[in-house]
Parts: sequence; C-alpha cells; structure tokens
Amino acid sequence: MVTKEVKVIQSVKETNVFWQESSLTFDKKQANNADVMVNPSETFQTWLGFGGAITESSAYNLNLVSQKHREEIITAYYDPDNGLGYNLGRVHINSSDFSLGNYDYVDYMDETLASFSIEHEEKYVLPLLHDIEKVAGKPLKLMASPWSPPSWMKTNNEMNHGGKLKREYDSLWSKYFVKYIEAMNEKGISIWAVSIQNEPEAKQVWDSCLYSAEEERDFVRDHLGPTLAEANLDQVKIIIWDHNRDIIVERASVVLNDPEASKYVWGIGNHWYISEEFENLTKVHELFPDKHLLFTEGCIEGGVKLGEWHTGERYARNIIGDINNWLEGFIDWNIVLDEQGGPNHVGNYCDAPVIIDSKKDIVHYNSSFYFIGHFSKYIQVGAKRIAVSVNNVKLAATGFNNPDGSNVIIILNETDNRQNFTLSIDEEFGEIDVPAHSITTFIVN
Repeated sequence: MVTKEVKVIQSVKETNVFWQESSLTFDKKQANNADVMVNPSETFQTWLGFGGAITESSAYNLNLVSQKHREEIITAYYDPDNGLGYNLGRVHINSSDFSLGNYDYVDYMDETLASFSIEHEEKYVLPLLHDIEKVAGKPLKLMASPWSPPSWMKTNNEMNHGGKLKREYDSLWSKYFVKYIEAMNEKGISIWAVSIQNEPEAKQVWDSCLYSAEEERDFVRDHLGPTLAEANLDQVKIIIWDHNRDIIVERASVVLNDPEASKYVWGIGNHWYISEEFENLTKVHELFPDKHLLFTEGCIEGGVKLGEWHTGERYARNIIGDINNWLEGFIDWNIVLDEQGGPNHVGNYCDAPVIIDSKKDIVHYNSSFYFIGHFSKYIQVGAKRIAVSVNNVKLAATGFNNPDGSNVIIILNETDNRQNFTLSIDEEFGEIDVPAHSITTFIVN
C-alpha cells in the first residue's frame, strides 16, 4: 500500500486557534466517490500573488506605533518566510478617502505640469514602501489607481462628490500618469500597473470621478495607452473597470470589443462590494481569454470588527469564489487601520486585517489576516490552479500546484456543524474531519 503524508494547517472559531498544524496520511484506495476530488493534471490560470493597499492612512498609522511594532507588522505581511509573503500592492495617485485630506501633485491650474511633485508622499508612503521592499527582498508588483484628478480638471471643480474629467483635459491627465510613474521611478519605486479610475461608476462623498464605459474605452484608446507608449512606459499594465463584479461583463465588453482600445489593456480589476456573482469573472474570461483578472479592492465596511470571525470567512469565501472563476491575483484594501477604522478624511471607516491602537501602542490581528494567510503563505507565485470538484454543498474549496511540485488545497467550512468528508488527490484518499466555522489548508508533497 502507498501512503502519503499531508501537512494540515487549520484555523477554528470554536477554539479561536490560528495556524494549528498537524498531519494526516492518505492511503491509496478507490476514490471515485470522494466528496472533494482533486485532479492536479487539469490546470487553469497562473497565480500572480497576494497583497494589500499601502494608503496614506496605513502608512500614517505605522508611524503612530513603536518602531518594534512597525517592524513586526511589516514582517507579518511581507516576509516571505515568516509572514504572509505579500508580493502585490496598490497605491493611490493623488488622495483617496483613506488619506489625511484631499491633495494632488500640481499647482492650481498648472496646465504645463511643470510644478508636478510627489513630495507629499515622501512623509509617509514612500518610506513605508522602501521598508516593505527591504523585508520582502524584492520590489512589489505595485498597481497605482487615481481616485480623482485635480479639482480644476473636473466638471464639478472639486475632488470629491463625483464629477467627470473635462474632455479638454484627457491628454493632460494621461500625461499626469506618466509624470507620476516617472517620479516614483526616480524615488526607487517601480509601478507595475495602473488602473484608469478607482470605482468609475461611484459618485462618492470622497475623492471620486465618473466614467461611462464608453469614456473609459476612449480614454485608454486615444490617450492613456498611446501616451504611455510614447513615454516608453508601455511595459506598465493598464487595468480597466476596477469596480464591482455586478456589471463587470458589460463594462469590460464595451472597452475590449474595440480592438484599438483592447490592445492597450492588460486586464480587468474587480471589487467585492454589492455582489458575490463570482461567475461573472468566468463570463469575462470566456469572452476575452487573453486578458487577466485581478481583485483590486475589498474590505469590511462600517468600522472595526475586532475579534469577529465572519470577517475572515468573507475573505476566504470571496478568494475561493474568484479563484475558481479565473482570478489571477488578490489585493486587499488598507493593510493597517487605527482603532476607529481610519483615519479617513470623510469618516468612511472600515476594518482591516491589522488594527493598531494608536493610544496604547497595541497591535490586533483580525481573523481576516489569518484567513488570507491560509492562501498567501502556501500558494506560490507561478502556481497553477488545479481542478477541484466538491460534492459536499456545505464546503467551498480550491487548489493549486506550486512550482516546487507541492499541491495546496484550501477548504472552507462556514457552517455551524462539523463536516466529515473524503478527499482524494490522484486516487490517494483520506478521511477528513473539519470543525464548524473553520478553514483548513492541506499541503501534499
């Protein structure tokens, strides 16, 4: 009889224990009727990695804690051996709601962009990016997104409350992207990708700017794409949509059905608000199989949910749902927020995987931090998703074959009951028992 040792990492609500490690043995048996069947020979998309947003608020918060805790948090996220191994990131061009206030990079009405400067980012964001890359041991793949152009470029003459980019500034705004990328390069930070606009269909009380699908198509086709190419920055990926799954098919189709626009577009970004229609990602993939799908933002809204378990489950459910529908990378929202869920310059407080108590110099790791880790610590960059069929409707699962040859299977049980099931990998078969409200990672070498 052939046996296989399997490493097991588990987090369980009942015991509130994270990273509980054990092992089990798979015996070679008949496995045709297993509840969860894994076929490593059937592969799908290649995995890019995991990360979070390095907002001004997150960077500011890491200046409020002691140096010891700052280093601890950076290590916990970015150390490839002792942390979550994050390799992706997101930054904002100009301010976002998770900034200390509205700001941009030019003097008012400077249509020459001669005054362009990212000096504002030198206080908090740039030092953090450099510290992160030292711990990670390599540059992050950084995506940069604007929440709003400068107020004078917009129809409502302010950065907040929506409005649109004035058409006469299409060309100037695309040159602004170039200025930003070049300025970051001069500071030793490489921008891997840009999105045209964060949440282009959301009129928010904070920094926001509206684009129709047609306006997004025309901007990338006639301005941003050619401008990046002319500046020898065509290696920088362009991501469209960068908003919710509910209408991702319609929005992507308008842009990508135009061949001249499509040639500049690397992929489509999605957020998890509004909808968990994961199947919409597969629809986009089937329509445009040469384009890439990236999760670019998601968080728990409404302030801090310290110690809650359901927040981690939401992360895992969304990660599994999107991965099983051709997602190639996952970027969380703020990496660190304070005890209120900010700072946020319009009071739009949210939760984050790491919360700091700025008054007591205490660090809290939420369940979401550990749930993300069940994926990011064990799915290697370059891994291939493998076929995982689940015959137990009470479980959700996904799996990858890593470049080192190991197979990783993650199983989520959100129910109130312990689940007993059978798991087979290449006809090797094991009896599995997972507690209620648990997530389990299996590593098979």
